[in-house]
Amino acid sequence: MVRARLALGLLSLLGSALAQESSSYVDPRNGITFQGLTDPTYGVTYGAVFPPLVSSGAQSTEFIGEIVAPLAAKWIGLALGGAMLDNLLLVAWPNGNSIVYSTRYATDYVQPVAYPGPVITNLPSTSVNATHWNWVFRCQNCTSWSGGSLDTTSGAAWAWAYGNTTVDTPSNNASTFAEHSDFGFWGEIMSAGHASAADYANYLAGTSTSSTTTVSSTTTTTTTSSTTSTGPTSTPTAYDYVIVGAGPGGIITADRLSQAGKKVLLLERGGPSTAQTGGTYKAPWAANTSLTKFDVPGLFETMFTDSNEFWWCSDITVFAGCLVGGGTSVNGALYWLPTDADFSGANGWPSAWQNHAPYTSALSARLPSTDAPSTDGKRYLEQTFNVVQSLLTPQGYRQVTINSDVNSKDHVYGYSAYDFINGKRGGPVATYLQTALQRSNFVLKQYVMVSNVVRNGSQITGVKTNDTSLGPNGVVPLTTNGRVILSAGSFGTARILFQSGIGPSDQLAIVQSNTAAAANLPPSSQFINLPVGESVSDNPSINLVFTHPSVDAYNNWATVWASPPTADAAQYINNQSGVLASASPRMNFWRAYAGSDGITRYMQGTVRPGAASVNTTNSYNASTIFTITAYLSYGITSRGRIGITPSLNAQPIVNPWFQDPIDKVVLTQGLQDIISSVSSVANLTLITPDNHMTLAQYINAYDPATMNSNHWVGSAKIGANSSVAVVDSNAKVFNTNNLFVADASLIPALPVGNPHGMLMSAMEQAAAKILALAGGP
Repeated sequence: MVRARLALGLLSLLGSALAQESSSYVDPRNGITFQGLTDPTYGVTYGAVFPPLVSSGAQSTEFIGEIVAPLAAKWIGLALGGAMLDNLLLVAWPNGNSIVYSTRYATDYVQPVAYPGPVITNLPSTSVNATHWNWVFRCQNCTSWSGGSLDTTSGAAWAWAYGNTTVDTPSNNASTFAEHSDFGFWGEIMSAGHASAADYANYLAGTSTSSTTTVSSTTTTTTTSSTTSTGPTSTPTAYDYVIVGAGPGGIITADRLSQAGKKVLLLERGGPSTAQTGGTYKAPWAANTSLTKFDVPGLFETMFTDSNEFWWCSDITVFAGCLVGGGTSVNGALYWLPTDADFSGANGWPSAWQNHAPYTSALSARLPSTDAPSTDGKRYLEQTFNVVQSLLTPQGYRQVTINSDVNSKDHVYGYSAYDFINGKRGGPVATYLQTALQRSNFVLKQYVMVSNVVRNGSQITGVKTNDTSLGPNGVVPLTTNGRVILSAGSFGTARILFQSGIGPSDQLAIVQSNTAAAANLPPSSQFINLPVGESVSDNPSINLVFTHPSVDAYNNWATVWASPPTADAAQYINNQSGVLASASPRMNFWRAYAGSDGITRYMQGTVRPGAASVNTTNSYNASTIFTITAYLSYGITSRGRIGITPSLNAQPIVNPWFQDPIDKVVLTQGLQDIISSVSSVANLTLITPDNHMTLAQYINAYDPATMNSNHWVGSAKIGANSSVAVVDSNAKVFNTNNLFVADASLIPALPVGNPHGMLMSAMEQAAAKILALAGGP
C-alpha cells in the first residue's frame, strides 16, 4: 500500500447526544421484525433482533442482524459499542452474488485485525441483486468482547461506517480496505428488539414471518420494492424544483430558483468537499486547521494520486466528481470569462442564447477571477512563466490579462486566471451555494443517488432515489406544475435520461435488459427517441515536457500532501498565501489556426511546473522539469458518444478525439509551432518527445486514454429540434412538459478555453430561461 489505510475511522462515542434512535420495522423479504433505522444519507438500513429476555440467569449472547445497502456501498462496518477502539466490529461487502464478512477489533486507529470468538452464520434471505446487497446474519457470542459488552435490556450507541471504495481483495474476508468515506451513530434501543422464542426460531430457519408486529408511534413502516432499501420512512415533501446534482449547474440554478421564492430540493449523490460543506478530509500538515484537501489550491495535483479517491464517481469510467461542487471542487479552477464566439451560432447556440453578456456579468459579480490568488498579492513559482514567455515572444505572441481582454485569444498569453477566493477554492460552492443555504425554501441532500425520473408520458411526476426518507420507494414528488432539472454532468445526466426511457433505442435496450432498472421504465410506448449521449466533445490534449535550469519543479508536486516544504505549509496555514495558494498552472496561451476545411480552430496551452509523465531515453534533471499541455478547443469537428454498460456504468463508447483527421493535423501544427523556437531560449531542452523521436511519431503513439481532458460537453445538447438535439432553447427536454437540463451536457460545442467559466455563465442563463418559461410552479 502507498500509505497506511485506516478503517472505520475516528468513531467517537456520542452517548445521549445521538440525534437518531432506532424503531421497529418489518423487512418484507424475510418477514423479520427488526429494531433499527435507515440512514437517510446513504439509504443503508441497519437492524437487529434479539432472543427473548429471561427472568433469571444470563441473557442470550446472540442476535440476528441485517444490513441492506445499495451497491454504491462497497463495504459497511458496524461498531456494536459505538466506537472503533476496543469494540467488536463487523465488516461486510458484496463479492459477486455472495456477501463476505468478518469480525474485527482495533486498539489504535489502524487497520482493524481479525477478532476470534464470534460466530457468524448467513441466513437464507442474504442476497445480492442489481441494485442492493442484503446481509442477514446470526451473530453468536457477540454481546461481549475484550473490554466491552452489550446490555440487551436497555439501549446503547451503535455506529456505522460507509466505504465507497472496493476492498482490496473482495474474495478474502481478511482483506484490507480504504478508510471509510463517512460514518455516523444512532441509539439502538435493544430493549425493544426482543422477539418471542417461536418467532426467533422461525427467523433463524427462514421459514416464517412474525406473529406480531410492533411499530413505533413516531415511525411509519413502509414496504418497498427490492430496488430500494427498506426501513422507517417519513411523509414525502413535494418540491417546486428537484435538481439532480450539486455541481456548478445544480448549485447555480438552485440558488437562482430559490432566490425567486421557489421551493427547491438539490440532490447530490456524493458527500461534502470543502470545509464550508462539512468536509473533513485534510492533509496531515493541515490536520489542526479547517483546511480540507478541497480548500487548498496547491493540493490539486494530488486529486489524481491519492490512494483514497472517494471523490471520483466509481461508476463512470472517466474522471467525474461525485461530491458537493462536482468538478469545480476537484479541478484546477482555471477560470476565464467566455468569448463572444463561445456563444455564437457558429458554435451551435440558438439565437436566444447568443447575448451572453448579462449572464456573464452576473457570474463575474458573484464570482470574480484572480491571476494572483495568494492573499499577499504576490505570484510564486513563476519560473515557467518566464521561460515560456521567452519561447512564445519570437512567435508573435503578446501578453494580456486574460479576463480583462476576453475576446483576445489569438497569439496571446497571460498569467493563469482562477476562481479561488482568499487563497482557497472558491467557485459556486463558496458563493452561490452559501446564499442558497440561507433560505428556508432550499434544501440540500447529500448521498442521494437518483436513478431516473418518474414520468407519465411527457409529464414528470417525481424523481426516483435510493433514499426512502424522501418518499415511498424513494420517490420525491413534485408540487403542482413542479419541474425537474438534471445537473448530474455529461455522463450522469445521460444515464438518468436513459434510465427514464429517453434516448437512442440501443441504450434503452440496455436498460430494459437490466431487471432492476427495467422495473422503473415507463411503458415502451412512452419511450422518447432523442440523441442523448451523441455528438459529445472533449479537448484532445498532448503534453510536451521540457527542462530549464531556472525552473523549480516543486518536487513534481509529489510531497505536497504528506510533507510540503515546512515554510510553505506554515505560510499557507498562517494566512493562505504562498505557493500552496495556487493550483499548478502558471500560464495560459492561445493561437488560432485555419484548417484545410475552412474552419478556424483554436489551440490552448497550459504551462505548469512538473510533469505527469516523462518519456525520454536521455538523462535529465527531474528538479527542473515543466509541462506545456496543448489542447485543441473551439472549432474542433471530431465528436464521440457516451453510453452505458449492462451494469449501467457510464462510459465513452466512441472516443471524441481525432475522429476528423483535420483536427489532428491542426493540433500537430500547433505543437510544432510551440517547439519551433526552443533553440532561441538558452538551456531549454525538450525531453518528451526527445531527440530520438519525431513529433509525428510521438503524436501517433500517444495513448488515447491520456488525451482525455475531461471537458465533456454535448451529451444532452441544446438545439433547434429533436432530430439533432436533446433540449430546446429553454433547456427543456424535447417531448416532455417539465424536464430540463442545466449542466455541461447541454453545451453544443467546446468554447475557446477551458469550459469552467463559460459553463457557469450558461447556467445563469439557463436558470433565467427556466424561470421565465410559462407553466411552472
